[in-house]
Amino acid sequence: MIRAQLTPIQQRRLANFRSNRRGFWSLWLFLLLFGLSLGAELIANDRPLVVSYQGNWYFPVVQTVPEETFGGFLPTEADYRDEFIADEIRANGWMVWPPIRFSYDTINYDLNVPSPAPPSAVNWLGTDDQGRDVMARVIYGFRISVLFGLTLTLASCVVGIIVGAVQGYYGGKVDLLGQRFIEVWSGLPMLYLLIILSSIVQPNFWWLLGIMLLFSWMGLVDVVRAEFLRARNFEYVKAARALGLDNRRIMFRHILPNAMVATLTFLPFILTGAITGLTSLDFLGFGLPSGSPSLGELIAQGKANLHAPWLGISAFVSLALMLTLLVFVGESVRDAFDPRKN
Repeated sequence: MIRAQLTPIQQRRLANFRSNRRGFWSLWLFLLLFGLSLGAELIANDRPLVVSYQGNWYFPVVQTVPEETFGGFLPTEADYRDEFIADEIRANGWMVWPPIRFSYDTINYDLNVPSPAPPSAVNWLGTDDQGRDVMARVIYGFRISVLFGLTLTLASCVVGIIVGAVQGYYGGKVDLLGQRFIEVWSGLPMLYLLIILSSIVQPNFWWLLGIMLLFSWMGLVDVVRAEFLRARNFEYVKAARALGLDNRRIMFRHILPNAMVATLTFLPFILTGAITGLTSLDFLGFGLPSGSPSLGELIAQGKANLHAPWLGISAFVSLALMLTLLVFVGESVRDAFDPRKN
């Protein structure tokens, strides 16, 4: 049914994408990993998923239950890893834990060796130098990296497409001044600006997103500008002007769909650039706040603890797998929109 609703060109592009088996299966594998990371709280958490106590049901993973509910003395949230609370619950009910009983910031105080501890049955990928579970930090770090990359890619596309469309459609002085501004703006050292601003304000997810957006939008301007410069004198554009359509409708209803063909092929590579940018900043210490689940911070720990190779290996495998899948998907998208492939 869905295939029947597609145009012949769209069916050809879909067939080209599927014909690249490496990219096709990479997309499904990436979506599977990303979907699992979205439910990270259900996979790695220091709170049970479900608790049955004295006939009552509780869901600590989504609600805060005070300790006094389970026979404790404090009105604060219960610590389910505490032996007293755990014994009390087991004596009057049961509880279901996620596969990994640690969140990204949970410290394992029951280690038999100094941190960082090697992989074990409790900590599947070992712990970092603060006793936090590496597997949990990888899962949460994967999620925040992809979400950051997707958000930055979407925002960069909106800004880059608008700027490129205006430059290419109007041309003349608008295009000339726009190109000179981009040349000056692209010469600014983004890393130095981040270092300076990090000493003034505490960086967070949205702050980093805004700063990186100031520079990441320029990657699409040239592609969109070239498409608009080429298409603004086509017959269908002249006909639209003759019919009295305003410039905004001509730009975004008639020319933009054709320009998006070249733009879409760049999206996976912009996404990989956003992820590596965040990872680099976290590695240098100018990224997310301290304690946040970050693959870049895990790489920095691996560099500082060469005697604990599981730190660097875990971060490297996670990043390599993520970026490799995205690159394969990008190659398939490029092949799908290539008019030379039938």
